Amino acid sequence: MVFSSLVFLYLFFPINLIFYFISKNNTYRNIILLSFSLFFYAWGEPFFIFALLLSGIINYSFALLIDKYKGTYKSKLFMYSAVIIDLSMIGIFKYYNFFASNINYVFDTNIGLSSIGLPIGISFYTFQIISYVIDVYRQDVPAQKKFYKLLLYMSLYHQLIAGPIVRYIDVANEIDNRIITPSNFSYGINRFIIGLLKKVIIANTAGQAATVFLDSNLSELSVLGAWLGIIMYTIQIYFDFSGYSDMAIGLGRMFGFTYKENFNYPYIAKSVQDFWRRWHISLSSFFKDYVYIPLGGNRKKFIRNVLIVWMLTGLWHGASWNFIIWGMYYGILLLLERTLLHRILDKIPAVLSHIYLILIVIIGWVFFYYVDITKGIKFMSILFGYGSNPLYDIKFEVEFFNNVIFLIFAAFASTPVFKGIYNKLNELIVINNYKPSKLTIIAFNALILIVSTVLLVGQTYNPFLYFRF
Repeated sequence: MVFSSLVFLYLFFPINLIFYFISKNNTYRNIILLSFSLFFYAWGEPFFIFALLLSGIINYSFALLIDKYKGTYKSKLFMYSAVIIDLSMIGIFKYYNFFASNINYVFDTNIGLSSIGLPIGISFYTFQIISYVIDVYRQDVPAQKKFYKLLLYMSLYHQLIAGPIVRYIDVANEIDNRIITPSNFSYGINRFIIGLLKKVIIANTAGQAATVFLDSNLSELSVLGAWLGIIMYTIQIYFDFSGYSDMAIGLGRMFGFTYKENFNYPYIAKSVQDFWRRWHISLSSFFKDYVYIPLGGNRKKFIRNVLIVWMLTGLWHGASWNFIIWGMYYGILLLLERTLLHRILDKIPAVLSHIYLILIVIIGWVFFYYVDITKGIKFMSILFGYGSNPLYDIKFEVEFFNNVIFLIFAAFASTPVFKGIYNKLNELIVINNYKPSKLTIIAFNALILIVSTVLLVGQTYNPFLYFRF
């Protein structure tokens, strides 16, 4: 089940709200939310709920032991044991076939491959529970004594499947004590609708146009067609993932949870370092706090640490060499910026540094998109005019002129321009209690919901790109 589906919008979510607000008792609400979260996860693949439950039981038990023996070597032993088991679980489900097939290729062996699929969201909930047991070991939070509360933290359907990665320390108090105010609930609705707009109206539109070029016969693809295709994918992946994060944050707020921001207009960045402060913030923060700093951070062997973190970042996104290349691509660029390029970027006009960043990101998405590295290299050569591909063709002309207004709108939507307008409306509401502005926002939300519904009824293209991670 996805947020941008008619089943979720008009069946699951309304029923969840009704049952949730029947009582003000927090224990009742936690049980209702846990039940709906487990049902949500089991909707598509019921079998994999056992992997989620097993992970919860293991980490619940180890966290209690870590807390019991805090300050002793046993605590560290239990912490490492929990992390190793967590990584082993994700390794078995997500990376076994990748490593086995590479070993078979290199050593000419015949290790059998697994036919078990990948549990949806395993990368997200595994990282969340790892952060929990490490924080318990560091004594940043006490171990949760009640299993159902820890399972609720792990399985909250708002962010279970595609993030943001929520740390236990950030919601521990809200699990036991949360207050839902009309203003927070209203904010949650508005934020959810904005995410729905990003996903259904922008990301899906861009994705359909992108596949026309990216999945075409590359020998017939024009240079400008390649650029239009990868630009559309650049639009799609941002609005797809940030749209999901907006919906998750909005849902959380409606139920009394405050999740941290996951995106901060990354396409307005002027350097790779700035970009990764703004893109998938919860993942970058996780690797910084639980991998980079423990390895030594900037103090000790920072080049090694940066490369390890970015290899792992690439591998986190998928069990394929193209993701590792994508991660190392950014790791090397970050090292170059820190040691050399920052002097240039600080001196050149801001518009040039922004163009530099956008080109870097667009090229990076080529590595990200094509699992087949040979095909990715072929596409890259077309982008830069190497070969006999034509400069443009009728397919490019049709798609470009059909989408030129959409491209302008998407470009503005990836900047804070519309947010500034939205905030101004909110100021009018809060300061002046200006009812027409309230009605304007209500009308806007209703319009987006109606348009999204119409599009969902007619669309067959409605993936969430980050579900596979």
